[in-house]
Amino acid sequence: MTLLRIDATIQGPASASAALADLVLDEFRAVRPDVPVVNRHLAADPLPSDAWANAIHGSFSPEEQRTPAQVEALALAAGLADELQAADAVVLALPLYNFGVSQHAKTWFDLVLAGAPHGARLLEGKRVVLVTTRGGAYGEGTPREGWDHSTDYLRRILVDIWGADLTLVEREFTLVGVNPALDEFAELAALMKKEAEEAAVTAGRELATR
Repeated sequence: MTLLRIDATIQGPASASAALADLVLDEFRAVRPDVPVVNRHLAADPLPSDAWANAIHGSFSPEEQRTPAQVEALALAAGLADELQAADAVVLALPLYNFGVSQHAKTWFDLVLAGAPHGARLLEGKRVVLVTTRGGAYGEGTPREGWDHSTDYLRRILVDIWGADLTLVEREFTLVGVNPALDEFAELAALMKKEAEEAAVTAGRELATR
C-alpha cells in the first residue's frame, strides 16, 4: 500500500490546509506506520506552467514531429498520472485561492488528465481525503454564498471522472485573527477550526482502517 499526499498551499508553516492534512496523516500513521507516503508539494516545487500546453500539442502531433519540450511534457504528464493511479490512498490539501482552485493545483489536474488514457478512472474505489480551507465564509446566507468555485470542481474531477471514494474535510474563516475586519467572528472561527480538526482526525483513522 502507498499513500500519496498532495499540497498546494503558498503559506508555508502557517498553512491551515497543511495543518489539517498533517492531522490526517498523523492518525493514519498511528494505525499504519508501515505504509510509505509519497509527498508532492505543488507550490513549493511547482510544475512548469507551459507543460500542459506542450503536452496537449504534443499529443496531437506525430511522434517524430514532436519538439523536445513536447516530449518532456508528455513524459511528465504520464508520470503524474501513473503516480496517482499507483497510490492506494490519497490526501489532497488544496486551499481556496481567489475563489477557485490554485494555479498550482490546476496545472497538476490538467497534466494528470493529459497523461492518463481518455476516460481512465484513476481513483476507482480508492479512499481520498480532500482537505480544503477558505479564508472567509461561503455558506448559505453569507454574502459570499456561491463564490466558492473550487470545491464542486474538485468533486467533479475526483469523483465523477476518477471514481474516488471521497471524504471532504473543510475549514472556513481561516483569515480570522489575520484580517482585523473579521475579528467579530473569532468565536465562530474557533468552533470551525475545532470541528475541522476533529473531522481530519476521523478521516485519517477511517483512511487507515478501510
